[in-house]
Order: sequence, then structure tokens, then C-alpha cells
Amino acid sequence: MFPTIPGLHHVTSIASDPRRNDAFFTDKLGLRRVKKTVNFDAPDVYHLYFGDQAGSPGTIWTSFPFPDARAGTVGNGTTVRTSFAVAKDALDYWEAVLGGRRDSTFGVSRLVFEGPDGEGLALAAEADGDGPEIRSLHSVTLSLADTGPEAEILSLMGWEEVAEEGGERLFSAPGEARGKSVILAGRPDAPRAREGAGSVHHVAFRVADDAGQEAARQALSDAGYGVTEVRDRQYFRSIYFRTPGGVLFEIATDGPGFDADEPAETMGQALKLPGQHEHMRDRLEDELVPLD
Repeated sequence: MFPTIPGLHHVTSIASDPRRNDAFFTDKLGLRRVKKTVNFDAPDVYHLYFGDQAGSPGTIWTSFPFPDARAGTVGNGTTVRTSFAVAKDALDYWEAVLGGRRDSTFGVSRLVFEGPDGEGLALAAEADGDGPEIRSLHSVTLSLADTGPEAEILSLMGWEEVAEEGGERLFSAPGEARGKSVILAGRPDAPRAREGAGSVHHVAFRVADDAGQEAARQALSDAGYGVTEVRDRQYFRSIYFRTPGGVLFEIATDGPGFDADEPAETMGQALKLPGQHEHMRDRLEDELVPLD
């Protein structure tokens, strides 16, 4: 039986210039950099995490800024839009800051804009309260030649299709957690995406703990999906599988959290390294581009 998947955990992208990336998500969008670490598989590249003040699951955008990364191209087999939730009266403020264009999807007003490497982003006016700050992730939109296989995966995870509009299908998780929506966009004639700067590398979904993750891994394996072993990502544990449409999905635990190796008050300031890369600290601190 599949455990409860209440929503998105994080979205991870590929970027180019690390300073420009960091400045956009902190200075421009007002997110907190909650972790400054390195890519597990390429430790000479940062892995930057941005989210709310606590680094809560469901609020997190992360970046792998490869300085020499070529630009990616939009197409099928990837996430083409990541939306963040803001208050219902906040779009005027953000339009003045970001420009972009206004539209509405599935009854939600939003501001659509691009990130520094052409990332497809939006602010969805669906959060309660006042003030312009970004509250959490809202949804991701996947571009697919055929939405059927991904719809089966979301249904297996306990998500329900709640609406269809213009060739797009909206799926929603049970409950009221952050980031509880996935949109499957059927685009049978679109080209295949090419991964690069501006592309989403993977989309991560939440489970509460290790037991839930193991239950999810077993259910996915029983359904015929090729799922990785559990990988310790220091601030959560992860499993990965690629959907038939080509999108890389991750299922990540809520804990132990971003304060596992530094005080919550100073998260994101110092360079934190996985244990296997600690011996490289002197070189990495010398070679990595300094961030404010």
C-alpha cells in the first residue's frame, strides 16, 4: 500500500552562474538560502537550497549552478513551469517587481515569468493571509507526449484528478499540505526537451519518514518501476525513478531537516559539505565562487 504523499517536497533545477542564481532567488524573490552545500556527484559545483525561513518541506527550490552549462530547451519529458503560492492580493506587487504576464489556470490567477536562466516560473494567488512574500511551492506542470502513464503514477500515489482544461489535467493530493498540485500537459506534437541551464532536473514528493519511503519504494517496485536504493542526502533521504514520459521523480523524507548540521538561525551562510567530501574543503572553499 502506498503511504500518504501530501505534496511536493522540493524542485531542483540546473543553472549557470551561481551568483546570479543566488541573487535572483534571495534578493528578487525573497526566499531564504537555507543551505549552501555541493552536488554529491560533482562536488566542485554548488547545491543551493532556497525556501521559507525554516526550510520547510514543500517550500524548497534548489539549484545546481554549473558555470559553463549550456542552455536547456523546453519540450516533452520535463517540468516546464514551477509555481509558488502567494497571497490572493499579491500579484500587483510582484508584477511591478518582476514584469511577466498575468493569466489564469484552473481558476487560479497567476503571474508567469522566467528565472535568470529561463526557468519557467509562476506565482499563483491562492495562499491565505496578507503580504507579498512567497509562502510555499504551489504546483508543477509537466509537458508530456502522453499524460496517461504519469496519471497512473499519481493515482498510485493517492492523488486525484480534479479538473481538465485545454489539454491539461490537474491532480491534487489529499489534505491541505503545501505544494499539493501537479498539472499534466498533453503536448503530443512538442519536441523532446534538452536538459541544460534553466531546466528542472527533478521533482521531489514528500513522505513523513523512512518507513513511508520504504513502503513507497516497494509499491513502485511492485508496479514495475525501476526505483533506486535509498540515498542519504544529509537533510533528507531519497529514492528516485524515471517516469515513462521521461521525468525524474524523487520521494524524499521530511527529516532530518536543514538544521541537522548547523543552527537554524545561521542556516545557509557557511559552506556545509557531505562527509565524503569534507577532505576537499580547502580546495572547494578556494575554487567555488564566493556568495554574499
